[in-house]
Amino acid sequence: MFEPVTIKDIAKALGLSTSTVSRALRDTHEISAATKKVVLEYAKEIGYQPNPIALSLKERRSKSIGVVVSEVANSYFSQAINGIESIAYDRGYHVIISQTHESFEREVSNVQHLASRSVDGLLVSLSSQTTDISHLTHLHDRGLPIVFFDRVADEIDTHKVIANNQQGAFDATEHLIKSGFKRIAHLTSSSHLSISIERLAGYEAALKAHNIKPNPAYVKFCPHGGMLYEETETAIKELLALPEKPDAIFVAGDRLSTGCLSVFKNLNVAVPKDMAIAGFSNSDVLDLFNPSITSIRQPAFEIGQLATQMLLQLIEAKYPVVEFEKKILETDLFIRN
Repeated sequence: MFEPVTIKDIAKALGLSTSTVSRALRDTHEISAATKKVVLEYAKEIGYQPNPIALSLKERRSKSIGVVVSEVANSYFSQAINGIESIAYDRGYHVIISQTHESFEREVSNVQHLASRSVDGLLVSLSSQTTDISHLTHLHDRGLPIVFFDRVADEIDTHKVIANNQQGAFDATEHLIKSGFKRIAHLTSSSHLSISIERLAGYEAALKAHNIKPNPAYVKFCPHGGMLYEETETAIKELLALPEKPDAIFVAGDRLSTGCLSVFKNLNVAVPKDMAIAGFSNSDVLDLFNPSITSIRQPAFEIGQLATQMLLQLIEAKYPVVEFEKKILETDLFIRN
């Protein structure tokens, strides 16, 4: 059984009081330099490590932050998490990652678990099923710092970091129009997600800018954001069954883009001969597809970094923060042949 060395052990060995040892280890001014030297040298010699749980109870800080995302395997989120960790570890914080797999129930249970482990703050990207955010409002109202990134909730007044989804969607749709396609469908995640609303608006704005009338039958929502193959397949089969079927699809998500290509492959739909596709994706795997697809790349790493800087600013603020900002980072259009 591992028994860590405690302050009591040091005090007993050196014939000092526990409070003197504690103060010496914290390097406070009321302890003489000679005593400090004796305590620190002995602590080093026996391999004393401060207990992080005891420290956090004393300081009310666990030096850890919780991250809630839909899935780590999604290339956008894996890059964002790299950004989160790059800042957090430099600042002495540990990162605890949880996945919702687009389930509202799992999001609620993950958030409650992280809060019960007394994380100092949360970085949240909502699941595609989440419409009720009372589990977050409750914690936020009790003073837990929360910063949203990617999929954000308007109801909570805090910092938010997103990509310019509307502009990205506009650029991808316009690219398809300029490539000669007129009947452009839109495959997206659940209708209430902030990213879905913003990307749909960008898609419609591009159609209008080129005098193409939006066709509601061309817009398909996948409530699980491409995590269920059948859901993506059903949406595409419905588009292909239309009397005037689309000649291109703008896909609004990382998961959906790769899912869409799998469905086309299984249905023997040739890209771009039978159907062109442009999507939101941060996956480098797209370069391996032949033919490849043009995609909108989000600055995922930078979004993760910025969200973490903003969260740590809230955690370490001496006074309650009342002014919040929504940062919008620009996307890039990667044109592949």
